[in-house]
Amino acid sequence: MSIDVDTRVSISLHPRNVEEVDGYDEDTAPVLGGVVTAFDEAYQGIGQVYTAREKAKQNPTWNEAQQVIQVQDLADKVFARAAKAMDSQRLTLEKGIAHLDKEMTTPVESRAAHPISQEIRAHIKSLPSASRMGFIKQAIDAGDHETCQAALGAPAYLSGVDAGIQSTLLRLYREKSNPAMAKRLKAMQGAKALLDERSGLLHAELEKAVGLPPHKVQQLRNAKSAAEQAFVLKERV
Repeated sequence: MSIDVDTRVSISLHPRNVEEVDGYDEDTAPVLGGVVTAFDEAYQGIGQVYTAREKAKQNPTWNEAQQVIQVQDLADKVFARAAKAMDSQRLTLEKGIAHLDKEMTTPVESRAAHPISQEIRAHIKSLPSASRMGFIKQAIDAGDHETCQAALGAPAYLSGVDAGIQSTLLRLYREKSNPAMAKRLKAMQGAKALLDERSGLLHAELEKAVGLPPHKVQQLRNAKSAAEQAFVLKERV
């Protein structure tokens, strides 16, 4: 990303912030490309409003109120486009995260009825309750798929562990056996958190770019509309 820094706009909205998300790298960059584009839409758009405000001052036919109204019109368009882009990406990320979350917690395939699997679960169940989770965790760290699948591919009670603990161990196993998926999920969660945190800056940054709060601009619009009514030729009865 080679977008120049515009000192007029908050650096918090610069697209390069997406690259700082945990899990972002050349592998996950394509997944977060839309998020980068959404931030770019906001950042560049706000900069355009600042530029338009300066140009409006150079128009000899516009008084100060007219300048503000014209700049606000542009700011409204920038907000609509940027907000739509950010909302769209947030929805896309939510769906993607939900899908990967489901993948990460889907029970592993297991030869549940196989004698070896039954013996493994019986052995785990024979351990002190405080040691069962550690035993399975050690198997996950060692890449012992046979033990992991026996313990995590059958109902938790067969191994004598709590269902919640089994779910946690299952996620650890998925992360260990499919690090690419785990990294993608982490990057998407980070990007969504970034959108949630920074999208609220749009209003404030555009207000600064315009130079007046929206309700003040609306007052100018109302006054302009009322004044223009005096120039409407009315039908004589």
